[in-house]
Amino acid sequence: MKKVIVDKKYNEKKLNSFLLNTFEGLSMNTLYKALRKKDIRVNDVKVSTNITVYAGDNIKIYVPDEQLFSQKNFKIDIVYEDENIVVINKPVEIEVIGENSLTSKLIKYYNSKNVFIKPCHRLDRNTTGLVLFAKNEFSLNILLNKFKNREIEKHYRALVYGIPSKSESILTAYLFKDAKKSFVYISDVPKKGYEKIITSYKVINSNKKNNTSILDINLITGKTHQIRAHLAHIGFPIIGDGKYGNGEINKRFKYKYQQLCSYSIKFCFTTNSGILDYLNNKKIEINKS
Repeated sequence: MKKVIVDKKYNEKKLNSFLLNTFEGLSMNTLYKALRKKDIRVNDVKVSTNITVYAGDNIKIYVPDEQLFSQKNFKIDIVYEDENIVVINKPVEIEVIGENSLTSKLIKYYNSKNVFIKPCHRLDRNTTGLVLFAKNEFSLNILLNKFKNREIEKHYRALVYGIPSKSESILTAYLFKDAKKSFVYISDVPKKGYEKIITSYKVINSNKKNNTSILDINLITGKTHQIRAHLAHIGFPIIGDGKYGNGEINKRFKYKYQQLCSYSIKFCFTTNSGILDYLNNKKIEINKS
């Protein structure tokens, strides 16, 4: 789901015109399908026709990101590689899997459709940073198990609005994923259908003048949109986040995408790691800025 506010230049224009000009990857076919299914809301009212919109109207469109944005060409940025794994620095606006994704581009990079390249985890489309890929099935099975057992440590940097009162904290909450809306909800207490999440953060620095902070985040559990939704839930939305953040704040800072980067992966194996034993205690990082 994406939230957008109608700009004054589209005042008294048709909804279709506004959406097609706002989302460069949106096709007419996808748009009409969304209208038929009432997957578009104007000021929280479901619409099924090409209505007139007005400046300031709040539009929500429940369409997958890959159908809203055109996929751009990009250069594969290999941060680390050996015979079993490859770690890529993912740019913004790129899905990890799917058509014209980081995975499909990586397969083309190795110049063979039969090459074994599988991601061991994912990042959101507009989250940048390190993605770990397995180059054979043995490595994939080991790494998936290591992620499940929390034997791989991932750190992120996020620019958030607000200054936490605690310089560091381990946050526990409960997350519910609404797959149809591509949206997650956070609760402070257990609820039916909600899964426990744990997010650890440390304040790296704060700017009182513009009321922002840079956080170092250790993702202890790895659920969909966990960092973005969890930080927004406690009152520190990531700047640029169009889904869980604040539109007015994003506009003020002029960021189009969430300022969130996966900058570090560390292998902390405590159980048998087979052919990947050599990776134990290895840390792979990119520039933290």
